[in-house]
Amino acid sequence: MKLYIVPTPIGNLEDITLRAINVLKTADVVLAEDTRTSGNLLKHLGISKPMLSYHIHNEHQTVARVVERIKKGETMALVSDAGTPAVSDPGFLLVRECIKEGITVECLPGPTAFVPALVNSGLPSDRFTFEGFLPHKKGRQTRLQNLAEEERTMIFYESPHRLVKALQQFSEYFGADRQVCVSRELSKIFEENTRGTLQEVSEFYASKTVKGEIVIILSGKPNLKKSSED
Repeated sequence: MKLYIVPTPIGNLEDITLRAINVLKTADVVLAEDTRTSGNLLKHLGISKPMLSYHIHNEHQTVARVVERIKKGETMALVSDAGTPAVSDPGFLLVRECIKEGITVECLPGPTAFVPALVNSGLPSDRFTFEGFLPHKKGRQTRLQNLAEEERTMIFYESPHRLVKALQQFSEYFGADRQVCVSRELSKIFEENTRGTLQEVSEFYASKTVKGEIVIILSGKPNLKKSSED
């Protein structure tokens, strides 16, 4: 009995690892955020496996049943629509419950969107903080206020239709001259990395129709004391 956490490509299907393919082939069941999306990936890989829906809207109801099946001897592989499960995706609750029940959990290394976005940005990557998705409404302003003094590079996920609003809010709370890089469609044919100040990048996207997954890399607050000492 075992739970595998299996990262899947964030765009380019060639980014799947050989080990991930082997795990998907040998698992008894594939837990999928969207069975249609993951079904297309399995079909591309020539793999036929029973699939079980496991997503943010049903994970509280599904966790107990999945854990019980694993305890009875099944091996399951958890995948998300793209990237590494449980990183701004469903999976944390299942991992925590499996550990609590003494079930072996093994996470494979593999694709995740924020790493290439961070490296592509050209911003400091020795120290950074991953913030994922900001709250849509309640708690959003408080989170931004708390991050105003953050000196590390910050990483955010955002949806296309909220991108401009997010950049404008960042300008308001962090200053319009703060450096930022917006990455979208990573690993795909139309990959785009837009760099500049918050004001410049916000103006760039203001009149554009934006599609695809978005990763925002934002520079931290300059440490004026350290800069002076240097």
